[in-house]
Amino acid sequence: MSYPGFYLVRISGIETNASIGIHGFEQAARQRLMVSVALMLQAPGGPDDIGAVVDYDFVREGVLGLAGTRHFNLQEALCGEILDLCLRQTGVLGAVVQTNKPDVYPGVAEVACRMGRMGPSLGGFPWWTLPV
Repeated sequence: MSYPGFYLVRISGIETNASIGIHGFEQAARQRLMVSVALMLQAPGGPDDIGAVVDYDFVREGVLGLAGTRHFNLQEALCGEILDLCLRQTGVLGAVVQTNKPDVYPGVAEVACRMGRMGPSLGGFPWWTLPV
């Protein structure tokens, strides 16, 4: 199978405090959340020009905005909303999102959720192989 030319941009370790989780202790207070996003972007055909690429500031701003809007019971729900945000942007062919809750359980490094979604041109692409 042939895939279109693309490049990868990673935005790693966006730290925020979110209301997320199903346990009482998670609902009682906001908790630290780390979010990383990998964007598969349409390869630029032009010169070294900012106008030829996607301005990925929207990822950080969008993640911080979503995390501050409401309570999420599930990391999967937040990952899905971040994926929706990413795929609405022109030039984004696909995205992989990972959320990490580092402070949930004593003696556990983190509880993480990783999800990916590809647009039609990357259907069938093994997104799980990409670093986030």
